[in-house]
Amino acid sequence: MLLSGVRNSPLEKPAAFRRLLKEKTVVMPGTFNAAIGMLAESMGFEAIYISGAGLSNGTAGYPDIGLLGMEEVVRQAGYIADAVDIPAICDADTGFGDVLQVMRTIQAFEGAGVAGVHLEDQQAPKRCGHLEGKSLVSIAEMERKLAAAAEARQNPDFTIIARTDARSVEGFDRSVERGLRYLESGADAIFPEAMETVEEFGLYAEKVQAPLLANMTEFGKTPSMTAEQFEDLGYQMVIFPMTVFRVAMKAAEGVLREIKEKGTPSAYVEDRMQTRKELYELLQYERYVQTDNAMADIGKAE
Repeated sequence: MLLSGVRNSPLEKPAAFRRLLKEKTVVMPGTFNAAIGMLAESMGFEAIYISGAGLSNGTAGYPDIGLLGMEEVVRQAGYIADAVDIPAICDADTGFGDVLQVMRTIQAFEGAGVAGVHLEDQQAPKRCGHLEGKSLVSIAEMERKLAAAAEARQNPDFTIIARTDARSVEGFDRSVERGLRYLESGADAIFPEAMETVEEFGLYAEKVQAPLLANMTEFGKTPSMTAEQFEDLGYQMVIFPMTVFRVAMKAAEGVLREIKEKGTPSAYVEDRMQTRKELYELLQYERYVQTDNAMADIGKAE
């Protein structure tokens, strides 16, 4: 992060993420802007997840159907990754195109400083993984994309996660088949989307012996489960992609209603707002002031 004395450079974060995966199940809250990423880091999280839905919903007011272009997503992801010292994994949708575009996408995300991405096997236009109406590319096409992604990365520690949405489209067994084929094609980990029972998660981990990512999203097909439960089932990564976004939006709705109806947010001031002091401490405001003053003193010396 600017002016902060970063411990992990962008080149070191992929290796740091790989080390985490060997040590524990990595719990990653979904982030949709840099301040939320910084807050997650300050709370002790060791990695964060940059949610594609969060960026689409929060940045442009779009639904999560792939309307943001690669450059837009990479730019936003770069702001978040640069603001924290911990690794960030980012949703890269379908790779934003065919094989050559996937290669460009991987290199763009690497350049933005994220530690890895996941690519999904949906056809465009993509859909949220827990909604109906999805369609998939062929296994062969996804294999080509994953091989291209592995070939394109400059840092061998950059993590490529293959997401398969097959459970909701083709069934559980085909989801397993796709996961195994994707590992052979160059994926480092598998993200089986929209499993519907605890038993399915456990069986998937038995059949696909690889680092696995579990998506704990609310209001979807997956039952509510804890990170500890996923760890016990054999999952190395657990994301909570939209939890913070949903809570923040509900809180914003409440305070906007308070202002609209009463002309003041006074009911929120005492215990439901982050204070100015807390925000400035999170942003390391004083460090910027000190640096600015130091540069001013140099100018005076001349």
